[in-house]
Amino acid sequence: MANVMTLKEFTATFKTEDDCLAFLVQRRWPNGVRCPRCNSEKVTKLSKPWRWQCRQCQKNGYRFSPLVRTIFENTNYPLMVWFQVMLLMCHSKKGMSAMQIQRTLGSALTPGKGSYETFWYLCTRIRAAMKNEAFRKLLGVVEVDETFIGGKTKNRHVGKRGQGTGWQGKTPVIGAISRKGNVVCQTIENTDTDTLEGFVKRVVDPKVRLVVTDDAGGYRKLEEKGFRHEAVAHSQNEYVRGEAHTGHIESFWSLLKRGIMGSFHHVSAKYLPLYLNEFSFRYNNRHNDDMFGLLVESA
Repeated sequence: MANVMTLKEFTATFKTEDDCLAFLVQRRWPNGVRCPRCNSEKVTKLSKPWRWQCRQCQKNGYRFSPLVRTIFENTNYPLMVWFQVMLLMCHSKKGMSAMQIQRTLGSALTPGKGSYETFWYLCTRIRAAMKNEAFRKLLGVVEVDETFIGGKTKNRHVGKRGQGTGWQGKTPVIGAISRKGNVVCQTIENTDTDTLEGFVKRVVDPKVRLVVTDDAGGYRKLEEKGFRHEAVAHSQNEYVRGEAHTGHIESFWSLLKRGIMGSFHHVSAKYLPLYLNEFSFRYNNRHNDDMFGLLVESA
């Protein structure tokens, strides 16, 4: 796991709101402030703190701050609080619920603003920023697998227990992981052949050395699509054959499910993609000492 900024380092670096703004400016525009609308470098600093004006936009110029077109735009909460929430989310391997973050940071906000809803809102916006926009297709040995997220039938509300058993009523998720590399995952509507093949073609480079899956029927035509493919027959209790196994992606599923059960307890299908963003971001930056800075930059 990377040596993410510690709390001591955080408090030494960010003592005031101006320190947070300066850090945001440096990460967002490392080569000098640019207009967020037209990307022009012809900007003039205004007398009002942390305000610039673009000389190329419109007749009178476009005025902006570092918060424009970020998740912090139009926020009613101090940037210091946003940064503290981001740091906690980077540090927690299995995730930290909004309720726990409220217990930890609630006193940082004025009375009446440190509610659970406040921190749930902050966490939701931050998870949206964790989406990997600069995605590169996976190479090397890539494992692909699907799983299902949702509680057991016996634990559902009595009025919902009749809505299917086993995998029914759960949300299917598919993922691919490059060994010693990154993971990509998303929710899907079903696990038919078109869906599984479409995901593999979208996230795996055709020059991949090997694609490893289980023996689900939806992967059976990957060889015909130009991928070198091997399947381990889980249905026949086969889990390893040479370098063919799905241990890495199954470890990621285990981390995801332990986080959901232990930290969040329940995640609805509507917001599950955001939680996938969070777990993928932390996993893909597990060796990145600048995880916090990268998150601020992505916001």
